[in-house]
Amino acid sequence: MQTFTENTVKIIQQIPPGHVMTYGQVAAEAGNPRGARQVARILHSMSAKYDLPWHRIINAKGTISTPENAESKGEMQRERLESEGIEFDANSRIPLETYRWHPPLQS
Repeated sequence: MQTFTENTVKIIQQIPPGHVMTYGQVAAEAGNPRGARQVARILHSMSAKYDLPWHRIINAKGTISTPENAESKGEMQRERLESEGIEFDANSRIPLETYRWHPPLQS
C-alpha cells in the first residue's frame, strides 16, 4: 500500500503540460481530502528530488499562492504556466474549468 506522500508525488508527476491541479484536489486524489497543506510541504521538500512540476499546482481560487514579483517563485510559476499555454484572466486567475486536470481513475 502506498503512503499519502507516495501517492501525492505520483499524481503530481502525471500532470501534463498545459494543465493544473489544486492543492486540495491533489490531496483528495492521494487519499486525504483535508491534506492540502501536506501537499504544499511535499512540494516544498521533494520537488527537486523527484523533478516535480511544482508550477502546475495552484490554489482553489485558481491563483498562484506565492507573491508575484520579479524576485519570487510566483513570477517564475506564472511564466512557466504561460509557456505551457495556460492563460490567466484579468484577475490573474486560471480558469479551472478549462485547465484543471483530472487523473485517470485507478482500478
